Amino acid sequence: TGLTTGQRAVTVQKGPLYRVRGSHVTLWCKVSGYQGPAEQNFQWSIYLPSAPEREVQIVSTVDPSFPYAIYTQRVRGRGIFVERLQGDAVLLHITELQDRDAGEYECHTPNTDERFLGSYGAKVNLSVIADTLLASMAPQALTLTEGDAVELTCEVSKSTAQHTHLSVGWYLLQGAGEHHAEEVLTLSKDFILKPGPSYEKRFLEGDVRLSKVGNTTYKLSIRGVKPSDQGQLYCEAAEWIEDPDGTWKDISRKQTERTSLAVVSQGRDLSVDISAAERSLSEGDTLQLNCVVGAPKSSSRHFKVIWLLDGVAVATVDPHGVLIWEEEYKERAKLGQLRAFKQSNTVYVLTICEMGLKDKGTYQCSVSEMKAPGDLHSTQTNVSSGIQVNVKPVESHMRLSVSTSTPRVTVGDPLILHCEVQGATGPVSVQWWHLPPQHPGHRVLVATMEQDGTLSLGSAYQDGQTRRSLRLEKESSGTFSLVIPSTLDEDDGGQYRCEATQWSRGRNWTEKGEAAVTVSSMGLGLHAALRSRIATVTYGQSFELVCQANAGYTLEEVPASVRWLFQPSPTGPSHELVRVLPSGTVLWGTAKPHFQGKAQLAKADTSFRLHILSALPADEGTYQCEVEVWRRNTLPAGQPAASTRSNVVGIKVVLPESKLQVATKDSSVEIASGNAAIECRIVFAQNNSQFAVTWYLLPPLADATPLQIIRASYSSILEYGSEFSSPAQKSRFLSQRVSSNVFQLQILSADLGDQGRYYCVVEEWLWLVDGWYKLGEGTSGRTTLKLKLPEHGLQMERTNHSISAREGEEVVLPCRLQGAHPPGTQLLATWFQVKSSGRDSALLTLRHDGTMEYPQERLAGRLYLRRPSAGDFSLTLSSVESGDAGAYYCQLQQWQQQSEGKDWALQASARSGYTQLTTNPPESTVLSRICSSPSLLNFILYLPLVLILLLALAVFCWYCKFRK
Repeated sequence: TGLTTGQRAVTVQKGPLYRVRGSHVTLWCKVSGYQGPAEQNFQWSIYLPSAPEREVQIVSTVDPSFPYAIYTQRVRGRGIFVERLQGDAVLLHITELQDRDAGEYECHTPNTDERFLGSYGAKVNLSVIADTLLASMAPQALTLTEGDAVELTCEVSKSTAQHTHLSVGWYLLQGAGEHHAEEVLTLSKDFILKPGPSYEKRFLEGDVRLSKVGNTTYKLSIRGVKPSDQGQLYCEAAEWIEDPDGTWKDISRKQTERTSLAVVSQGRDLSVDISAAERSLSEGDTLQLNCVVGAPKSSSRHFKVIWLLDGVAVATVDPHGVLIWEEEYKERAKLGQLRAFKQSNTVYVLTICEMGLKDKGTYQCSVSEMKAPGDLHSTQTNVSSGIQVNVKPVESHMRLSVSTSTPRVTVGDPLILHCEVQGATGPVSVQWWHLPPQHPGHRVLVATMEQDGTLSLGSAYQDGQTRRSLRLEKESSGTFSLVIPSTLDEDDGGQYRCEATQWSRGRNWTEKGEAAVTVSSMGLGLHAALRSRIATVTYGQSFELVCQANAGYTLEEVPASVRWLFQPSPTGPSHELVRVLPSGTVLWGTAKPHFQGKAQLAKADTSFRLHILSALPADEGTYQCEVEVWRRNTLPAGQPAASTRSNVVGIKVVLPESKLQVATKDSSVEIASGNAAIECRIVFAQNNSQFAVTWYLLPPLADATPLQIIRASYSSILEYGSEFSSPAQKSRFLSQRVSSNVFQLQILSADLGDQGRYYCVVEEWLWLVDGWYKLGEGTSGRTTLKLKLPEHGLQMERTNHSISAREGEEVVLPCRLQGAHPPGTQLLATWFQVKSSGRDSALLTLRHDGTMEYPQERLAGRLYLRRPSAGDFSLTLSSVESGDAGAYYCQLQQWQQQSEGKDWALQASARSGYTQLTTNPPESTVLSRICSSPSLLNFILYLPLVLILLLALAVFCWYCKFRK
């Protein structure tokens, strides 16, 4: 209501609707005004009277999982389905209406529009009523002579509470076909008589009439029967109800039993009589028909006999006795099920063995007399006689039940299912089907046992290597057991259906039953927990790890292996220590071979143990176990069916306690010049220990960071710190072991820059089976090194300077001696750059013998001492870089040789003031060049003024000339 053009509208059949229980019902639904694809989807739901607010989903055109459980089986079996009439219209089919199907049905269309606009569902109410329609007619077998009259009565009644109409009609079946009934005459629901096409002329002439002779009795009258009326006549009644949309719907139809009508022509002196030993037979019985021809002087006359069933020829016997079967009966005749012969010129016999339902009906013997035996086309007269034969179906009392002794199993376990058949009176064949839950509506043949016991397997089960040898056995007269020795995976679960077919007298009956099994993954509940009673062990102590495995099934009954993993470092890889196979075979890993001689393995039920003897530092790390399982009753080859890893357990191995003691008393060393020795003394240590000694310098600054000078490992490998790694420094600082417990740091040619506090760090190392391990360390006391200079000293300029230079330029850092140095002495000059570490970095040294040293070789090409005078030690730094910025100073030392051939001694020392160097980026623009040149800058500033004066002078000259 209120929809506009372009809005979605869903419409369904107008209700309420009344339909009969057990009938095939359809409900239509269509959508209009939608956007999106031309093919729309539809979903049907129901609101039951018991819960009118609760939606119960039935079927969908797009979602196979849409139906609720109560409708799933009917939807899968096509008991309920949706027929698409076109892209936007469908029919809901309910093939067999049940009482529980009553309710309010809703048709919903999922949205495909850009926005929600309009209606997306519509509802219709459906009521289920009882089927009260009854129709009956007594079955007869009539043989009439052409021209006779026949009357048939049909009883029709109903007791429906709703207002309904009835229609009653008669139909004629001719031949073997059951679907080619010809309408004779019908009284419609509108009380109008309608004849069939073949009976219209005779109806108008009054030879065919239908009348109601009571409340429930309808009579068909045919006057002057013809051979074309021959066949089976029955009455059909239909009950009609008017739906709310004004259309009439037939809600029930009933057919009566049939009356067989045979019409024969009356010969002048020829008669035919047909008889049967038994006219009411059961399936599988034998029928014998005798046809006796009555005629005077029959021995000299010539007859052709045709056997017919419901007006259709079965076999022909010509005057010579030659038998000709019709095409559809030739195969049965070859099998011996049909026989026909000429017993004498007046007696003809038809025998049918193993009668079936298709063999019931009216049998006729049609006799034609020939004028001459060789002229089969010249018929003199034709006489026939018929007889009605009934065949009752053999009812099956077979019952079937399906069960399983393995409702819940694990992958690899066998499945055992039983199909018990009771009440079978003939041979039984059995088929087992698997209905996998992951493919609804799909079934897979497992195995078949024929009536004679022949066994065949479905294609998916023929590979005996996967599920091993599948068996289908008949354990007793009616029990068939299916054994699948080894399930492959969870997909083997689901429903298993047994279909048993009983064969009897050419017919068969099939019963079905199902049993459900669940196949769980071997990973279900599979879990491993690792524990150790101690997490910290002492060197040489033993420890044990216990790996406890659990699963949702009996783990002891399946092949299982355990793998022990070890990770020495948190950032490093894990290594496989050992693997124990289900057979008990032990495979040791190659990454950590030392474990093989000291590890013990044990297993009890589902508990695996790893016992490590005499723990070493190399055993420290994290341990983990991995449990793998294979399918039951299979060789553990290839990949396991499931696996799980435990938690990790860390084991820490504590080394023997260190007894190392290092002298910690502070001391001082004071020298005037020459070499200095700093001592490091070990007070106590184990006899078999080795030592590594590292020497450190604490510069004079209060907050200075200790600088590593040199480290001598326990194997006497030397390693210098970054501040002492130049060749010059390496040649001056040496570490020596002067006795078993005394180490010395030798400082050759000590200078003022070497002053500070020195100390050593001693590490104690011990060989433990597989390597050297550090037990501990100790730090010595501080030894202060001082240089005592002579009282008279050198006089130097102590003024601090600040210099700015651009990158790439050359700069001169001043260093000048005030006054002359005494004769017989030599000066040693060293330039330093102040570092934040507290130990200034030496850049250049001019020895008293005139040699030049560059502690930092990378600066050798940019540092010069040009010395324009004897007392000028200014440093020239070329090609200034940004990293050159900082404070610089120079130090002068006065040395004098004690006597000829003796060592030189330091007499005095002095230091210059600091020079702060600031670096700037290089010039890169014209403007910067102009600004840095005062003369060029002045010229540009005064240029406008000059131009104005010149312009004024030109104007004045022009004016003077104009006046002249």
